[in-house]
Amino acid sequence: MNGAESIRAIVVGVLPSLTRVRVEAEARPTEDVERVKRAILNVFAPERIWVEDLGRGYRLVVAESYSLRGLLRLHERLRRERILDAARGYMLRGIDQGVLVFRLNKQAAYVGRVSLVDMDAEAALGPITFIVEHRDPRAVVDWLAPPTRMGRPLYENPMPED
Repeated sequence: MNGAESIRAIVVGVLPSLTRVRVEAEARPTEDVERVKRAILNVFAPERIWVEDLGRGYRLVVAESYSLRGLLRLHERLRRERILDAARGYMLRGIDQGVLVFRLNKQAAYVGRVSLVDMDAEAALGPITFIVEHRDPRAVVDWLAPPTRMGRPLYENPMPED
């Protein structure tokens, strides 16, 4: 366990409700930063959003929320587009050491659609990356994308507590 993992273990032990959702998308030199922000905001409701300069014309748009409520837009879009099973599979594969990571196609998000991607290379202009830190990432997946039968959710879990 490295230093950062030790600190996180202590903090999680003291504050078991620690939740953070961080969303990132690179804005390449040919991209309009405002369009990248719009793509993020179409699928996520952050408490704060900012832009970091990466140099050589590249920027990183970062958005954060300290509650799962920031994911309500994504929750709704997954149901509207009827892609719960596909989303569930992607998300379950993205759970590692108490963190859920998944990626969306930035161009699809800009037009209000949800398209999950496995790797950065699948999105020509780079993906939107979601990093969800929660005490029970599996419960987050069960809420966002429950299992379905014939395209309908078998159950709807309430949003996990922060």
